[in-house]
Amino acid sequence: MNFWESKSLQEMTHEEWESLCDNCGKCCLHKLEDEDTGEIFFTSVVCNLIDLERCRCTQYQDRCRLVPECIDLKQHDFAEYTWLPSTCAYRLLIDGKPLHDWHPLISGTPDSVHEAGISVRSYAMKEQDVEDLEDHIIEWQN
Repeated sequence: MNFWESKSLQEMTHEEWESLCDNCGKCCLHKLEDEDTGEIFFTSVVCNLIDLERCRCTQYQDRCRLVPECIDLKQHDFAEYTWLPSTCAYRLLIDGKPLHDWHPLISGTPDSVHEAGISVRSYAMKEQDVEDLEDHIIEWQN
């Protein structure tokens, strides 16, 4: 049995936790919150720290210091993960669902997330290239 099928997120080692990330880059997309409803809207705009080819943070260890609004998932209650995209491994596991076939832990290759069209690689743009985030709201295809 795979570790993600036998352990809760709280029980995972640091290495197991980190390996759950499929490097889709969706959590690095800027989000807007409707002040009246609390609804979260994702944009196609990413933090300037992300390497769009690899969909990985270039300053991962220091990201929360360099970008104060960056969220460290481990510092939050897992019940709050509902804002994560439905494809995210952390959300899937909290919701009691299996990882997708394209997840690198299942496929055995880190490029499967990009080949499946799940990553932000093909459409994201850096925040330095954008004037108004509201012009770049996107809708997920679930």
